[in-house]
Amino acid sequence: MVVKIRLARHGVRNRPFYHIVVANAWKAPQAKPIETIGTFDPIPKKIDSQDSIPRIKDIQLNVERFKYWISVGAQPSDTVRSLAEKFQLLPKKPVS
Repeated sequence: MVVKIRLARHGVRNRPFYHIVVANAWKAPQAKPIETIGTFDPIPKKIDSQDSIPRIKDIQLNVERFKYWISVGAQPSDTVRSLAEKFQLLPKKPVS
């Protein structure tokens, strides 16, 4: 069974919200996942009302489960890989 770590879209129109899921690669993205290991909110949130403070995107990830699934051979999607590289959970993909 080919297992992927990918994003499953939830939320409403113009307001996406993603669950980071471990799922069978052959099933539809909205199919029931094997496990949900985190969430990702791509819409930046204001920390304070001041404009000088940068906005942040919210990501929550169970790092232990992420590392477990990578160790047993799950392949992250390109988007999940780039998120993991930002948090240094995966080495950067070599540019060739």
